[in-house]
Amino acid sequence: MKLHGLTLRMVRLPLIQPYVLSYRTFTEFEPIIVEARDSDGHLGWGEGHISPGSSRETREGGWAFCREQAAVIVGKDTKAAKEIISGHAGDSKVAATALLTAIEMLENHPLLKIARETRLPLLTPFNGSAPDEIDEEVERRLKDGFHTFKIKVGKDADADLARVKAIQRAIHGRATMRLDANRAYTQADACRFAAALDPSGIELFEQPCAAEDWEANATVAKASTVPIMLDEPICAPSDIERAAEIRNVGFCKLKLKRFGGLDLLKEALEKVRQLGMEPVLGDGLSSELGCWMEACVASITIRNAGEFNGFLKPNIRLFAEPLRFIAGELVLSPGFLPTMDRDALAAHEIACERIVSKSSAKPKQRQGIRR
Repeated sequence: MKLHGLTLRMVRLPLIQPYVLSYRTFTEFEPIIVEARDSDGHLGWGEGHISPGSSRETREGGWAFCREQAAVIVGKDTKAAKEIISGHAGDSKVAATALLTAIEMLENHPLLKIARETRLPLLTPFNGSAPDEIDEEVERRLKDGFHTFKIKVGKDADADLARVKAIQRAIHGRATMRLDANRAYTQADACRFAAALDPSGIELFEQPCAAEDWEANATVAKASTVPIMLDEPICAPSDIERAAEIRNVGFCKLKLKRFGGLDLLKEALEKVRQLGMEPVLGDGLSSELGCWMEACVASITIRNAGEFNGFLKPNIRLFAEPLRFIAGELVLSPGFLPTMDRDALAAHEIACERIVSKSSAKPKQRQGIRR
Protein backbone atom coordinates (compact mmCIF):
# COMPACT_ATOMS: atom_id res chain seq x y z
CA MET A 1 0.00 0.00 0.00
CA LYS A 2 1.36 3.42 -0.96
CA LEU A 3 0.58 6.80 0.50
CA HIS A 4 -1.06 8.85 -2.21
CA GLY A 5 -1.51 11.91 -0.01
CA LEU A 6 -1.62 13.44 3.45
CA THR A 7 -3.77 16.29 4.68
CA LEU A 8 -2.56 18.05 7.81
CA ARG A 9 -5.01 20.11 9.83
CA MET A 10 -4.84 22.01 13.06
CA VAL A 11 -8.26 22.57 14.59
CA ARG A 12 -9.46 24.66 17.51
CA LEU A 13 -12.11 23.01 19.68
CA PRO A 14 -13.68 25.27 22.35
CA LEU A 15 -14.33 23.52 25.67
CA ILE A 16 -17.65 23.36 27.50
CA GLN A 17 -15.89 24.68 30.60
CA PRO A 18 -12.26 25.52 31.42
CA TYR A 19 -10.03 22.53 32.16
CA VAL A 20 -7.71 23.53 34.98
CA LEU A 21 -4.27 21.95 35.37
CA SER A 22 -1.47 23.13 37.63
CA TYR A 23 0.59 24.40 34.69
CA ARG A 24 -2.17 25.69 32.40
CA THR A 25 -5.90 26.30 32.13
CA PHE A 26 -7.34 25.12 28.82
CA THR A 27 -10.35 26.84 27.28
CA GLU A 28 -9.86 25.05 23.96
CA PHE A 29 -7.96 22.13 22.48
CA GLU A 30 -5.82 22.60 19.36
CA PRO A 31 -4.88 19.14 18.06
CA ILE A 32 -3.14 18.30 14.81
CA ILE A 33 -5.36 15.99 12.75
CA VAL A 34 -3.67 13.91 10.05
CA GLU A 35 -5.61 12.39 7.14
CA ALA A 36 -3.77 9.67 5.20
CA ARG A 37 -5.03 8.42 1.83
CA ASP A 38 -3.98 5.61 -0.49
CA SER A 39 -4.40 5.54 -4.26
CA ASP A 40 -7.79 3.81 -3.98
CA GLY A 41 -9.24 6.53 -1.76
CA HIS A 42 -9.10 4.59 1.50
CA LEU A 43 -8.51 6.81 4.54
CA GLY A 44 -6.78 6.70 7.89
CA TRP A 45 -6.78 9.35 10.60
CA GLY A 46 -4.40 10.28 13.40
CA GLU A 47 -4.33 12.89 16.15
CA GLY A 48 -1.60 14.61 18.13
CA HIS A 49 -2.46 17.21 20.75
CA ILE A 50 0.66 18.94 22.04
CA SER A 51 0.01 20.39 25.49
CA PRO A 52 2.12 23.53 25.99
CA GLY A 53 4.03 23.22 29.25
CA SER A 54 3.71 19.46 29.50
CA SER A 55 6.98 18.73 27.68
CA ARG A 56 9.58 20.43 25.49
CA GLU A 57 7.36 19.96 22.43
CA THR A 58 5.60 23.00 21.00
CA ARG A 59 2.63 23.23 18.68
CA GLU A 60 4.67 25.16 16.15
CA GLY A 61 7.39 22.54 16.25
CA GLY A 62 4.89 19.71 15.89
CA TRP A 63 3.26 21.34 12.87
CA ALA A 64 6.65 21.88 11.25
CA PHE A 65 7.57 18.23 11.95
CA CYS A 66 4.40 16.98 10.27
CA ARG A 67 4.98 19.16 7.21
CA GLU A 68 8.61 18.07 6.87
CA GLN A 69 7.88 14.36 7.27
CA ALA A 70 4.82 14.45 5.01
CA ALA A 71 6.88 15.90 2.18
CA VAL A 72 9.31 12.97 2.49
CA ILE A 73 6.91 10.04 2.93
CA VAL A 74 4.14 10.81 0.42
CA GLY A 75 4.45 8.40 -2.51
CA LYS A 76 6.24 5.74 -0.44
CA ASP A 77 4.76 2.47 0.75
CA THR A 78 3.31 2.61 4.25
CA LYS A 79 5.95 0.39 5.83
CA ALA A 80 8.78 2.58 4.59
CA ALA A 81 6.86 5.71 5.59
CA LYS A 82 6.48 4.47 9.18
CA GLU A 83 10.17 3.60 9.38
CA ILE A 84 11.13 7.10 8.25
CA ILE A 85 8.82 8.79 10.75
CA SER A 86 9.92 6.51 13.59
CA GLY A 87 13.54 7.35 12.85
CA HIS A 88 12.81 11.01 13.60
CA ALA A 89 10.14 10.57 16.29
CA GLY A 90 12.43 11.89 19.01
CA ASP A 91 12.15 15.34 17.44
CA SER A 92 8.41 15.51 18.19
CA LYS A 93 6.88 12.34 19.61
CA VAL A 94 3.30 13.67 19.66
CA ALA A 95 3.41 14.84 16.05
CA ALA A 96 5.07 11.59 14.98
CA THR A 97 2.30 9.62 16.67
CA ALA A 98 -0.33 11.56 14.72
CA LEU A 99 1.32 10.57 11.44
CA LEU A 100 2.03 6.99 12.45
CA THR A 101 -1.47 6.24 13.76
CA ALA A 102 -3.06 7.71 10.64
CA ILE A 103 -1.01 5.24 8.60
CA GLU A 104 -1.82 2.39 10.99
CA MET A 105 -5.53 3.10 10.61
CA LEU A 106 -5.10 3.25 6.82
CA GLU A 107 -3.55 -0.22 7.05
CA ASN A 108 -6.59 -1.55 8.99
CA HIS A 109 -4.64 -2.18 12.18
CA PRO A 110 -6.18 -5.13 14.08
CA LEU A 111 -6.15 -3.28 17.42
CA LEU A 112 -8.78 -0.92 16.02
CA LYS A 113 -11.22 -3.75 15.31
CA ILE A 114 -13.84 -4.27 18.02
CA ALA A 115 -15.50 -7.69 17.85
CA ARG A 116 -18.23 -7.18 20.47
CA GLU A 117 -19.78 -4.37 22.45
CA THR A 118 -17.29 -3.12 25.00
CA ARG A 119 -18.01 -0.80 27.92
CA LEU A 120 -15.08 1.06 29.45
CA PRO A 121 -15.59 3.02 32.70
CA LEU A 122 -14.17 6.53 32.55
CA LEU A 123 -12.64 8.80 35.13
CA THR A 124 -14.14 12.27 35.55
CA PRO A 125 -12.40 15.52 36.52
CA PHE A 126 -13.63 17.07 39.77
CA ASN A 127 -13.68 20.85 40.17
CA GLY A 128 -15.57 21.79 43.36
CA SER A 129 -13.74 23.57 46.20
CA ALA A 130 -16.28 25.15 48.56
CA PRO A 131 -18.25 22.73 50.80
CA ASP A 132 -21.56 23.29 49.00
CA GLU A 133 -19.88 22.93 45.60
CA ILE A 134 -18.20 19.69 46.67
CA ASP A 135 -21.42 18.10 47.95
CA GLU A 136 -23.35 19.07 44.83
CA GLU A 137 -20.65 17.91 42.44
CA VAL A 138 -20.18 14.56 44.15
CA GLU A 139 -23.87 13.79 43.83
CA ARG A 140 -23.98 14.99 40.21
CA ARG A 141 -20.95 12.95 39.17
CA LEU A 142 -22.34 9.83 40.82
CA LYS A 143 -25.69 10.38 39.12
CA ASP A 144 -23.86 10.62 35.77
CA GLY A 145 -22.43 7.16 36.41
CA PHE A 146 -18.84 8.05 37.33
CA HIS A 147 -17.10 6.13 40.09
CA THR A 148 -13.54 7.45 39.78
CA PHE A 149 -12.87 11.16 40.39
CA LYS A 150 -9.66 12.99 39.51
CA ILE A 151 -8.74 15.67 42.04
CA LYS A 152 -6.17 18.23 40.93
CA VAL A 153 -3.71 19.28 43.64
CA GLY A 154 -0.27 20.88 43.66
CA LYS A 155 -0.75 24.56 44.48
CA ASP A 156 -0.99 24.63 48.28
CA ALA A 157 -0.35 21.45 50.28
CA ASP A 158 -2.41 22.50 53.31
CA ALA A 159 -5.38 23.74 51.25
CA ASP A 160 -5.16 20.66 49.04
CA LEU A 161 -5.28 18.36 52.07
CA ALA A 162 -8.33 20.13 53.46
CA ARG A 163 -10.10 19.88 50.08
CA VAL A 164 -9.24 16.18 49.67
CA LYS A 165 -10.65 15.43 53.14
CA ALA A 166 -13.85 17.34 52.33
CA ILE A 167 -14.30 15.38 49.11
CA GLN A 168 -13.64 12.10 50.94
CA ARG A 169 -16.38 12.95 53.43
CA ALA A 170 -18.83 13.82 50.66
CA ILE A 171 -18.06 10.66 48.68
CA HIS A 172 -18.44 8.49 51.77
CA GLY A 173 -17.03 5.38 50.13
CA ARG A 174 -19.15 5.61 46.97
CA ALA A 175 -16.34 6.42 44.53
CA THR A 176 -12.56 6.23 44.15
CA MET A 177 -10.24 9.25 44.05
CA ARG A 178 -7.11 9.82 41.99
CA LEU A 179 -5.02 12.78 43.10
CA ASP A 180 -2.90 14.54 40.47
CA ALA A 181 -0.30 17.23 41.15
CA ASN A 182 0.79 17.62 37.51
CA ARG A 183 4.44 17.97 38.66
CA ALA A 184 3.64 21.14 40.65
CA TYR A 185 4.80 20.33 44.20
CA THR A 186 8.26 20.82 45.62
CA GLN A 187 9.67 17.67 47.16
CA ALA A 188 9.09 18.97 50.69
CA ASP A 189 5.47 19.97 50.07
CA ALA A 190 4.72 16.75 48.21
CA CYS A 191 6.14 14.65 51.05
CA ARG A 192 4.14 16.59 53.63
CA PHE A 193 0.96 16.25 51.59
CA ALA A 194 1.43 12.56 50.77
CA ALA A 195 2.36 11.56 54.33
CA ALA A 196 -0.77 13.22 55.74
CA LEU A 197 -3.25 11.56 53.38
CA ASP A 198 -5.95 9.29 54.74
CA PRO A 199 -5.74 6.46 52.18
CA SER A 200 -9.45 5.62 52.43
CA GLY A 201 -10.88 5.66 48.92
CA ILE A 202 -7.70 7.07 47.34
CA GLU A 203 -6.43 4.88 44.51
CA LEU A 204 -3.22 6.77 43.78
CA PHE A 205 -1.29 10.05 43.88
CA GLU A 206 -0.09 11.07 40.43
CA GLN A 207 3.14 12.83 39.48
CA PRO A 208 3.93 14.88 42.60
CA CYS A 209 7.17 16.52 41.35
CA ALA A 210 8.90 17.49 38.12
CA ALA A 211 9.03 14.79 35.45
CA GLU A 212 12.82 14.81 35.23
CA ASP A 213 13.32 14.70 39.01
CA TRP A 214 13.15 10.96 39.57
CA GLU A 215 14.85 11.29 42.95
CA ALA A 216 12.24 13.72 44.29
CA ASN A 217 9.37 11.53 43.11
CA ALA A 218 11.02 8.48 44.69
CA THR A 219 11.36 10.35 47.98
CA VAL A 220 7.67 11.25 47.90
CA ALA A 221 6.77 7.64 47.12
CA LYS A 222 8.65 6.55 50.21
CA ALA A 223 6.70 8.99 52.39
CA SER A 224 3.28 8.51 50.81
CA THR A 225 0.41 6.62 52.44
CA VAL A 226 -0.97 5.80 48.96
CA PRO A 227 0.70 4.41 45.82
CA ILE A 228 2.37 6.88 43.46
CA MET A 229 1.66 6.96 39.74
CA LEU A 230 4.22 8.38 37.32
CA ASP A 231 2.90 10.06 34.19
CA GLU A 232 5.06 12.53 32.24
CA PRO A 233 8.32 10.59 32.73
CA ILE A 234 6.84 7.44 31.15
CA CYS A 235 7.68 7.70 27.44
CA ALA A 236 9.60 4.50 26.69
CA PRO A 237 10.00 0.92 27.98
CA SER A 238 13.18 1.94 29.82
CA ASP A 239 11.14 4.48 31.81
CA ILE A 240 8.76 1.72 32.88
CA GLU A 241 11.70 -0.38 34.04
CA ARG A 242 13.08 2.54 36.03
CA ALA A 243 9.70 3.20 37.66
CA ALA A 244 9.40 -0.46 38.69
CA GLU A 245 12.55 -0.11 40.79
CA ILE A 246 11.02 2.60 43.00
CA ARG A 247 9.23 1.39 46.12
CA ASN A 248 5.57 2.41 46.31
CA VAL A 249 5.31 3.42 42.66
CA GLY A 250 2.32 1.21 41.97
CA PHE A 251 1.06 2.71 38.72
CA CYS A 252 2.35 4.05 35.41
CA LYS A 253 0.13 6.17 33.19
CA LEU A 254 0.61 5.81 29.46
CA LYS A 255 -0.68 7.86 26.56
CA LEU A 256 -0.75 6.87 22.92
CA LYS A 257 0.87 10.15 21.88
CA ARG A 258 4.02 9.32 23.88
CA PHE A 259 4.59 5.86 22.41
CA GLY A 260 4.40 6.40 18.66
CA GLY A 261 2.01 3.67 17.64
CA LEU A 262 -0.69 1.20 18.63
CA ASP A 263 1.50 -1.89 18.96
CA LEU A 264 4.13 0.01 20.94
CA LEU A 265 1.45 1.28 23.32
CA LYS A 266 0.02 -2.22 23.86
CA GLU A 267 3.48 -3.65 24.52
CA ALA A 268 4.25 -0.89 27.01
CA LEU A 269 0.97 -1.43 28.89
CA GLU A 270 1.72 -5.13 29.15
CA LYS A 271 5.24 -4.39 30.38
CA VAL A 272 3.91 -2.27 33.24
CA ARG A 273 1.91 -5.22 34.56
CA GLN A 274 4.73 -7.69 33.93
CA LEU A 275 6.96 -5.58 36.20
CA GLY A 276 4.46 -5.67 39.06
CA MET A 277 2.68 -2.35 38.58
CA GLU A 278 -0.75 -1.47 37.23
CA PRO A 279 -1.12 0.44 33.95
CA VAL A 280 -3.46 3.41 33.57
CA LEU A 281 -4.25 4.65 30.07
CA GLY A 282 -5.60 7.83 28.63
CA ASP A 283 -5.09 11.41 27.55
CA GLY A 284 -7.64 13.83 28.95
CA LEU A 285 -6.50 16.35 26.33
CA SER A 286 -7.38 14.27 23.26
CA SER A 287 -10.39 14.73 21.02
CA GLU A 288 -12.60 11.86 19.86
CA LEU A 289 -9.98 10.44 17.51
CA GLY A 290 -7.24 9.93 20.08
CA CYS A 291 -9.70 8.80 22.74
CA TRP A 292 -11.20 6.21 20.39
CA MET A 293 -7.79 4.73 19.56
CA GLU A 294 -6.79 4.58 23.23
CA ALA A 295 -10.13 2.99 24.09
CA CYS A 296 -9.60 0.29 21.45
CA VAL A 297 -6.25 -0.62 23.01
CA ALA A 298 -7.71 -0.34 26.52
CA SER A 299 -10.39 -2.88 25.68
CA ILE A 300 -7.81 -5.69 25.87
CA THR A 301 -5.25 -4.26 28.30
CA ILE A 302 -6.79 -2.14 31.08
CA ARG A 303 -8.81 -3.11 34.16
CA ASN A 304 -9.39 0.28 35.78
CA ALA A 305 -11.07 3.58 34.87
CA GLY A 306 -9.81 5.01 31.60
CA GLU A 307 -8.51 8.56 31.37
CA PHE A 308 -9.34 8.85 27.64
CA ASN A 309 -12.18 11.26 28.49
CA GLY A 310 -10.98 14.30 26.50
CA PHE A 311 -13.77 13.83 23.94
CA LEU A 312 -16.29 14.89 26.60
CA LYS A 313 -14.67 18.30 27.15
CA PRO A 314 -15.10 20.18 23.80
CA ASN A 315 -18.49 21.49 22.74
CA ILE A 316 -17.99 19.94 19.31
CA ARG A 317 -17.54 16.33 18.18
CA LEU A 318 -15.41 15.41 15.16
CA PHE A 319 -17.04 12.07 14.35
CA ALA A 320 -20.11 11.94 12.10
CA GLU A 321 -21.32 9.23 14.47
CA PRO A 322 -20.07 10.45 17.88
CA LEU A 323 -18.51 8.13 20.41
CA ARG A 324 -21.15 6.72 22.73
CA PHE A 325 -21.06 7.73 26.37
CA ILE A 326 -23.58 6.02 28.64
CA ALA A 327 -23.73 6.16 32.46
CA GLY A 328 -20.06 6.92 33.01
CA GLU A 329 -18.81 4.51 30.34
CA LEU A 330 -17.44 4.82 26.82
CA VAL A 331 -19.29 2.25 24.74
CA LEU A 332 -17.59 0.72 21.69
CA SER A 333 -19.96 -1.00 19.28
CA PRO A 334 -18.82 -4.09 17.36
CA GLY A 335 -17.33 -3.19 14.00
CA PHE A 336 -17.33 0.54 14.71
CA LEU A 337 -14.88 2.62 12.70
CA PRO A 338 -15.31 6.39 12.69
CA THR A 339 -16.08 8.64 9.78
CA MET A 340 -14.91 12.19 10.34
CA ASP A 341 -17.42 15.02 10.11
CA ARG A 342 -15.83 17.16 7.41
CA ASP A 343 -18.14 20.08 8.08
CA ALA A 344 -17.05 20.12 11.72
CA LEU A 345 -13.41 19.92 10.68
CA ALA A 346 -13.81 22.78 8.22
CA ALA A 347 -15.67 24.94 10.73
CA HIS A 348 -12.90 24.63 13.33
CA GLU A 349 -9.85 24.46 11.09
CA ILE A 350 -7.12 27.04 11.79
CA ALA A 351 -4.44 25.59 9.49
CA CYS A 352 -4.47 23.10 6.63
CA GLU A 353 -1.92 21.72 4.20
CA ARG A 354 -2.30 18.97 1.60
CA ILE A 355 0.65 17.00 0.27
CA VAL A 356 -0.07 14.71 -2.70
CA SER A 357 2.22 12.33 -4.56
CA LYS A 358 2.78 13.58 -8.08
CA SER A 359 3.56 10.08 -9.33
CA SER A 360 0.44 8.42 -7.91
CA ALA A 361 -2.71 7.90 -9.89
CA LYS A 362 -5.59 10.19 -9.10
CA PRO A 363 -7.47 8.61 -6.17
CA LYS A 364 -11.00 7.41 -6.50
CA GLN A 365 -13.53 9.50 -4.59
CA ARG A 366 -14.88 7.43 -1.74
CA GLN A 367 -16.69 8.40 1.43
CA GLY A 368 -15.61 7.24 4.87
CA ILE A 369 -12.87 4.71 5.50
CA ARG A 370 -12.24 1.12 4.61
CA ARG A 371 -14.20 -1.31 6.71
